[in-house]
Amino acid sequence: MEEKFEKRRLGATDLSATILGFGTTAIGGLYSATSETVAEKTMETAWELGVRFFDTAPQYGNGMAEQRLGAFLKTKPRQDYVLCTKVGRLLRLPETPEGEDAYYKGTPPERPVFDFSYDGVMTSVEESLKRLDTDRIDVLHIHDPDNHYAEAIDGAYKALDRLRSDGTIGAVGAGMNQSEMLAEFARNGNFDCFLLAGRYTLLEQGALSDFLPLCVEKNISVIIGGVYNSGLLADPRAGAKFNYQDADQALIERAHRLETVCLRHDVPLKAAAIQFPLAHPAVSSILTGARSPEEIRENVARFRQPIPAALWQELKAEGLIAADAPTA
Repeated sequence: MEEKFEKRRLGATDLSATILGFGTTAIGGLYSATSETVAEKTMETAWELGVRFFDTAPQYGNGMAEQRLGAFLKTKPRQDYVLCTKVGRLLRLPETPEGEDAYYKGTPPERPVFDFSYDGVMTSVEESLKRLDTDRIDVLHIHDPDNHYAEAIDGAYKALDRLRSDGTIGAVGAGMNQSEMLAEFARNGNFDCFLLAGRYTLLEQGALSDFLPLCVEKNISVIIGGVYNSGLLADPRAGAKFNYQDADQALIERAHRLETVCLRHDVPLKAAAIQFPLAHPAVSSILTGARSPEEIRENVARFRQPIPAALWQELKAEGLIAADAPTA
């Protein structure tokens, strides 16, 4: 029997996403290759557990994540899920072979090329539709335009705004690993949702003072990714990743302190990490990545695990999370 998750509306749109979503970086081969069979079983397990919100991007696996997700979703009723992908990178064959991708393993030979122009975004959407083998994308995010703000707001945003006006897409968003530029987008455009990765977690709450209140004010839903901070909050040890790089000792020690408090309340660190951001009123969904059925089962179990209020209170008393962070 399939389980169910609560759904929350994305901004003022007609779209409602499950409060737990599935991110496809891992099935796109992030850090290590994942077979097509295992990827399919992982997505099927997520579906059986009630997940109906799926996030991907051309960059993830250099097109492979979109292809795998599209093939899987073809087996499901279109009205039952929300599909999100991104723009800002076109996949092109390099003039000379570049060898294995620095982050994604076992992928096609195409490599991402930045293009936040109006025409580039329209091309990106058409190519994503083909890889996903669908006629409709629900949410389109401008993907990591850190060094391309002007082009993104003048080109990419205008393209997405037109697609929304035409009814081609349901929601316009932007996805980044920083909140400052997302706040600029919120002030200068009409956005429905944002994907914020790694910047509002149990480990750091920099987005709490400015960005998240702005999103509440403007009715912009926030989707939180990177709740384990690239792995540090999943397994705080030497060699663990933070922002896709090896974490420094100070961060590892802070993660250990978080874990120590959690264990005093018989709560795994991963459970606190995956649940913490959802308490904020701006947040509509948490994205979790998984590369195996076992990983998605564990993430769902941690997401559903009861957490006593005393745990959050102690984390605040120890100065490990912001005193004004919502926790219920």
